[in-house]
Amino acid sequence: MISPVHALAYALGVLALAAGVVGVILPVVPGSLLLVGGTVLVGWAGGFARVGWGTIAFSATLGLVIWAVDLGAAALGTRVARASRWAVVGAGVGLLLGLLFGLVGILLGPALGAVVFEYLRNPDFKRALTAGAGAFVGFLLGSVVKVILALMLVGVVVVKLVI
Repeated sequence: MISPVHALAYALGVLALAAGVVGVILPVVPGSLLLVGGTVLVGWAGGFARVGWGTIAFSATLGLVIWAVDLGAAALGTRVARASRWAVVGAGVGLLLGLLFGLVGILLGPALGAVVFEYLRNPDFKRALTAGAGAFVGFLLGSVVKVILALMLVGVVVVKLVI
């Protein structure tokens, strides 16, 4: 029989894993940290018998990769579009301000921020639009990669629990 403390740890671990998947999309939620924390909780709840230290190390590695993708995706997109550092900073500012406007703001904020900051640096609207497009594509591709990695992490934990 499982103790109430261990049952609570399992429940909190599962909640942390679910919140982590959401968090890889929403920048205000620390997705990669929640994913790793959820893995540790689930492992601890089971005495590290099924979800052991190898799985936790794997989860921590994936968490670091997700974090790195999170930091670099929009910035890489703007750099590939040959935008200036201003556009990279603008993509970050746009993302933060976009949080105030929900999903639409989160999706469009980096692109708009890159356009505005690039245009302020050099009033060439075509170049500014290219920077914004790069930030948008980078953000979208980064989000897809982060979700795939997060689901892979959760999948490994589920397989360890079931098998």
